Amino acid sequence: MSLTVVLESAPLETDAQGVVRVAKTRVTLDTVVTAFLEGCTPEEIGEQYPSLQLSDIYLVVGYYLKHRDEVHAYLEERQQQSALVRQEAEQRFSPIGIRDRLLARKSQAK
Repeated sequence: MSLTVVLESAPLETDAQGVVRVAKTRVTLDTVVTAFLEGCTPEEIGEQYPSLQLSDIYLVVGYYLKHRDEVHAYLEERQQQSALVRQEAEQRFSPIGIRDRLLARKSQAK
């Protein structure tokens, strides 16, 4: 009996907003790679994100290991976009004094 070797592609898809997601789930490439870089095994990642198949997690980690530079560039771009969105939100809705405002609302509601 011989083994037929079939190459599997990484189960990654880019959504309309340019976010790379894993295997038609809401879990992002960022999430899996960050967990892996923090020392999680694929099994631990699977426990944290049960919507992912263990085989898909291994394929994503393998993709990351073969394409580190591209993935790191993508992650850096996502972090920059996130910082811009956070900055815009803080300009529109200042977090300064929010605790006091919330406590005031709570005391008025009583």
